[in-house]
Amino acid sequence: MSRRHKTVSLVLGSGGARGHAHIGVIKAIEERGLEISNIAGTSMGSVIGGIYAAGELDTYIEWVQRLDKKDVVKLLDLSFSTVSIFKGERIFEVLKDLIGDRDIEQLDRGFTAVAAAIEEQREVWLNKGSLFQAIRASTAVPGVFSPVKIEGRMLVDGGIVNPIPIAPTLSDATDLTIAVNLDSIVETYTPESEVPVRDDEEADGYRERIQQFLGDLIGSDDDAVATPDATDLLIKSVDVMQGAIARLKLAAYTPDMVIEIPRDACSFFEFDRASELTELGYKQTCKALAKLDT
Repeated sequence: MSRRHKTVSLVLGSGGARGHAHIGVIKAIEERGLEISNIAGTSMGSVIGGIYAAGELDTYIEWVQRLDKKDVVKLLDLSFSTVSIFKGERIFEVLKDLIGDRDIEQLDRGFTAVAAAIEEQREVWLNKGSLFQAIRASTAVPGVFSPVKIEGRMLVDGGIVNPIPIAPTLSDATDLTIAVNLDSIVETYTPESEVPVRDDEEADGYRERIQQFLGDLIGSDDDAVATPDATDLLIKSVDVMQGAIARLKLAAYTPDMVIEIPRDACSFFEFDRASELTELGYKQTCKALAKLDT
């Protein structure tokens, strides 16, 4: 690797549970002796990027790798409103208790969370104030999690306007800009033989647990069945939209390197597969960084 490649602006994209690949990306970059000076993240990219910028990534890893499917279901807090299916507050209360909130200006690294302002129909860069409020806004998937109001603006998931937020890093005085695309169709995911593959029966069981959780809260089997199906459809639709926008962003703002994480690596809510996705992100990044040596 060239000696001039020392500092990095890291762009972490959106993609639900696939965002745990960002952990492996960070690990591989650090192992190469590169310094991540600035981070821009949207949706799950803002979660991992913000926690890393706060110096608490190891704490998060220890927690998330212990999650099983039941734990994930318990973190879903039904909103009982017409705005969204889930509030999205419970998970962030857990994370704040675990990590502690702080202002973005106090972080050791530059950090920008990207959200979308509904009324203004534009992206918003959150780089000051409460870290967790910024992350919460950046992850508010419309219809799935409740929107967040900051300074009079109603904000939702930044991935609907900018799933790979390269633009906030354009003025950075760093040597490399590395972007992570969690919605890649360049490759398909082939798990290692030792990694158990979820078959249809297991996937159905996971769905049933989410349905049962919703049914217990709502008190109606019909609603319990309909809600996860609607959520699935919404999430898959958002995936398609974000994939198309991501390809446009990568064409408009060409980073020095793109780490490609296959879209089919896992589904949106499979947060119990953090270890597997971390390893995938690590391997994909090592493969990409090796090209810098040639």
